[in-house]
Amino acid sequence: MAILEEDKFKKVIAHAKEYGYVFPSSEIYDGLSAVYDYGQNGVELKKNIRDYWWQAMVQMNENIVGLDAAIFMHPTTWKASGHVDAFNDPLIDNKDSKKRYRADVLIEDYVAKIEDKIEKEVSKAAKRFGESFDKAQFLATNTRVIEYQAKAAAILKRMGQSLANEDLADVKALIEELEIACPLTGSRNWTEVKQFNLMFGTKIGASAENSVDLYLRPETAQGIFVNFLNVQKSGRMKIPFGIAQTGKAFRNEIVARQFIFRMREFEQMEMQYFVRPGEELQWYESWKQRRLKWHLSLGLGAENYRFHNHDKLAHYANAAADIEFKFPFGFKELEGIHSRTNFDLSSHQKFSGKKLQYFDPEHNESYVPFVVETSVGLDRMFLAVFSTALQDETLEDGSMRTVLKLPAVLAPIKAAVLPLVKKDGLPEIAHKIIDTLKFDFNVVYDEKDAIGRRYRRQDANGTPFCITVDHDTLLDNTVTIRYRDSMQQERVKIQDLIALISKEVLPKYWLEKC
Repeated sequence: MAILEEDKFKKVIAHAKEYGYVFPSSEIYDGLSAVYDYGQNGVELKKNIRDYWWQAMVQMNENIVGLDAAIFMHPTTWKASGHVDAFNDPLIDNKDSKKRYRADVLIEDYVAKIEDKIEKEVSKAAKRFGESFDKAQFLATNTRVIEYQAKAAAILKRMGQSLANEDLADVKALIEELEIACPLTGSRNWTEVKQFNLMFGTKIGASAENSVDLYLRPETAQGIFVNFLNVQKSGRMKIPFGIAQTGKAFRNEIVARQFIFRMREFEQMEMQYFVRPGEELQWYESWKQRRLKWHLSLGLGAENYRFHNHDKLAHYANAAADIEFKFPFGFKELEGIHSRTNFDLSSHQKFSGKKLQYFDPEHNESYVPFVVETSVGLDRMFLAVFSTALQDETLEDGSMRTVLKLPAVLAPIKAAVLPLVKKDGLPEIAHKIIDTLKFDFNVVYDEKDAIGRRYRRQDANGTPFCITVDHDTLLDNTVTIRYRDSMQQERVKIQDLIALISKEVLPKYWLEKC
């Protein structure tokens, strides 16, 4: 990670804590590695992201319904899904530093450095050619860039093939050939690569003698699959249809790092779309584009997204791609779209002895449906939104402001109501405005400090609107509304506030872009 990007990431983490978005878990006891708590503003942002996804998936689609399956599931579930035998990450230890790493992450970080070199070449060329610079043409024709791209692609392809073939010796050989060193010590004294199962085990029962071994679920998808028939029959659902779910999942990550990007307890937003056999790849391509449009609707910048097709496919998939996002530490997976074939339902049918089939009245036949999955990490989505929104701006007078330009639809607080002074009846009017707005929006009252400092505080907190009550309000029932991003102000009637704010923050005006 470049120094500037590393500094920005540190600022993201510090800002998230200072403004009540994310705290280290049980911090008074020195915390717990890779576990975080969402503060008073963070829980609102997280809820708004979840709601925005849910509305796009369930509310806007007549053939997609929701589910909330239990975290605890019968242990055979995880045998049928393949998690007991195949839910592993490649583990490697450095003999000198005694530090443990994911072998694939070490290689991916090496490739990220190659991608950084490409970005540097692009930046130099952009400065050299100015407005006439054509980035796409440069990437396709520059000899050095083409060499970098070929090297990165070859490394990832070899790693993917080795992992798919469970050739862990070749994964280590690749690390040695690339001369990858321990990030902490620079040592290249590595152990063999081993597989490490990521599931957390627990027990359920009234006594130790009668307890049953269980797992904390490593994904939410299996709760959907085991409820396939329940939902299909009770909802009279016809193929194609989807089942959506959000909820906690748990993975004993070898290297949990990068703030809330990779945690041991996290939340997923998943949708499993059941389709006719043979139509899965068509729907796979469709959902790739639909999910990208949803991300783009938030206005975080098209240049920050890209598709990455998997070289290594999971045992259940016949096609898979990630929507990657440009985090402060580089492009990383934000959402996965997978064509899971009929593996899951077929496997649960086999292990349970229950038929998990759909009778298709149009084709007059029964079959096990194929599945297309979309799965986005809610915590990663939070980090993508938050890190992109946090900006330092130089103003016309030369001063600086820190502003959190959250999409207004996601902002935890939609408006702050500020009396210009704490007297002359202005606080009373401000509270009346609060009482009017709070039925529709999450709003706050702020009277501490000078008005300019209050504006800056709300900018840094991501509040899209500041509503100032002043002495003119007493005369004409109008207030000043200030826009966070532009800092422009206008005078509006109090009775017009709900309509004005609604057009900026309600999901329906944003979802239209999907």
